[in-house]
Amino acid sequence: MKKIILFLALLTSIYADAKLYTGLNVGYFNESFGSDLDAQNSTMQTSFKVGYGNQKAYAIEFSIDWVKNDSKIFSNDDGDKYAINIDLVKAFDMYKYVNPFFKVGIGGGNMTIDRELQNRVNFGSFNLGVGVFIPLNDTFDIEVGYSYKYLTYEKIDRAISSISYKSHVNVLYTGFNVRF
Repeated sequence: MKKIILFLALLTSIYADAKLYTGLNVGYFNESFGSDLDAQNSTMQTSFKVGYGNQKAYAIEFSIDWVKNDSKIFSNDDGDKYAINIDLVKAFDMYKYVNPFFKVGIGGGNMTIDRELQNRVNFGSFNLGVGVFIPLNDTFDIEVGYSYKYLTYEKIDRAISSISYKSHVNVLYTGFNVRF
């Protein structure tokens, strides 16, 4: 019981100045498949996120990503790509006008495809990111960052066999956050 109380007290002290926040990020999405498949996809990505934490310490973020996909990698007409992510964020209060951060997390999502045996492909991701928060005041901040995602797609059914792809995604983005 003492350990639970000590853990809760520690957790409370970490998030003592924490606030709920929401934000919108827009960025450049570049996906390459490397040796698995000689293909590349470059487009725009939009993310909506909700988080809880402090822009100078720790936070946890839930985000929904949307990529307007126009590639022909999995089928003749690959559809839009949607993902849900959870990230742990560590920010540093090092400078007066910027707070650098890094984040790590996981995600999952799906993309519609137009194949005879399959109409959707699911994927999972491991996410890493770095960037800076630029606080405008206690309520608003601008976020500039870079995100790397390692995606693993489920198997695609082909006539004779099935194949699974892996890709590397790089996203440069900027965003606006509102803290409550």
